[in-house]
Amino acid sequence: MKMSLINRPKQPLDGKYWGIIGVLCLCLFSSCEKSLIEEPKSLVVESFFNTATEVETATNLIYSPLRNNNYAVYEATLECQSDYANGRGSWAPLHVFQGLDDANITRVSDLWRAFYLSIRNANLVIKNAPTGKSISKADVTKYVAEAKFMRAFNYFQLVRNWAGVPLRTESTMDAIDLKRNTADEVYDLIIADLSEAETNLPDNPAVAGRPTKWAAKTMLADVYLTLGKFAESRDKADEVIKSNKFSFVPTTTKADFQTKVWGPDLVSTTEEIFYLKYARQVNQGNYMLWISNHPDTKLFNFGGAYVLYLDVTSAYYKSWNPNDLRKGLWDLINFGLGANTLVSSKFADQLAVSQSGAGNDDPVYGYSDVLLIYAEASGRAGNGPTAAGMEALNKVHRRAYGKAPAVASSIDFNLTDYNAATFLDLVLTERSYEFQLGGKRWLDLKRTGKVKEAILAATGKTVADKHLLWPIPVSEMNYNKGLDPTKDQNPGY
Repeated sequence: MKMSLINRPKQPLDGKYWGIIGVLCLCLFSSCEKSLIEEPKSLVVESFFNTATEVETATNLIYSPLRNNNYAVYEATLECQSDYANGRGSWAPLHVFQGLDDANITRVSDLWRAFYLSIRNANLVIKNAPTGKSISKADVTKYVAEAKFMRAFNYFQLVRNWAGVPLRTESTMDAIDLKRNTADEVYDLIIADLSEAETNLPDNPAVAGRPTKWAAKTMLADVYLTLGKFAESRDKADEVIKSNKFSFVPTTTKADFQTKVWGPDLVSTTEEIFYLKYARQVNQGNYMLWISNHPDTKLFNFGGAYVLYLDVTSAYYKSWNPNDLRKGLWDLINFGLGANTLVSSKFADQLAVSQSGAGNDDPVYGYSDVLLIYAEASGRAGNGPTAAGMEALNKVHRRAYGKAPAVASSIDFNLTDYNAATFLDLVLTERSYEFQLGGKRWLDLKRTGKVKEAILAATGKTVADKHLLWPIPVSEMNYNKGLDPTKDQNPGY
């Protein structure tokens, strides 16, 4: 059986376990009276965070709001806003680029709640683990670092999609009315949390799925890249590369990607840095297979909603070299939108146990991430591509063509053919091929200031300014009186 963070032997569901779940669930509902949660919260502090096992159980709950379908929905929502992928059904308005309609406002509101619930669960660990009576200082340090890593992870998603948001930390988690912090303040917390995480997280995960110092360094490199701190991003990515802890899984066929790189039976691989772990258990699996698959592919035994699709006649697809194995991960399926429709076959699990019971892990950060972050950051820090940056990009490129990643090849890009601007475009194109279904393309276009020109070139559509950010949920505005609906809502909503 595939063993990882999510299916380790669980502790008995005794009163203490239900106590913390009860408190965490109560925090979901904004209509709760404060008096309803004071006593259970006291029970948690006094009875639950006393041992390493109890703190580990609480730490596991940080992941639950993300793994419970939400992160796959988040990635699909971002993919539908990219220049290359279309959305079907209720997701189609995302690809109109004029702002979110009611269905998608509801969708992203659910994501907001999931991110903040995960933050709440992280804050519980950060605040209460140090008070445990029967837990070592080393275990406290380790679990608090993991909680801060995950808190930073959640805020990184929030700030890139909503800009500044209210900062709820261990010191303010009981406050209801909090002002909207600036994006800079959110990033300051993210960097502080990740800096502590890279210092205190272990070198190797005790169990597949737990973050390490290398995961923290990789996310820091991504954060610095987003902020335009290119030298810092380059150097942090370089630390991960030079650790020599990660390497590519060799591929020579499309099936190698489906089984050896992202396969449902894998526990871990040499290229995994931080993945959300899933298993073939009801409501414990990767929901992306249901979102992206079409029943005619026969790759997922529960059919699929085929929310995302490409068009074989698009300039993006036609310019993609057919020798790239990643291009083969799109299959022609006519499901009523015409004979030119392509559906992703990146993930496959024919033994899944439910729509949300597929065993494929979600590759949030892998070796290709750190190589392509390094390639871009080194080029932008030096105002032009470097030999080391080009080699990092070529390693990703070679593997995608079935070549040995570390050996020079005839398909390599040549340093002398590119300047600062064209090399950036080259890296962004490679990222678009490498990270499909990962929700990264839209964020890449936004952070590089290329979103409007890329969407216009690909679709002929003009991106409305309001579409660049998601609306703060009305439920948050109604609950949090520290927000002024007339001043704090994102433009256009």
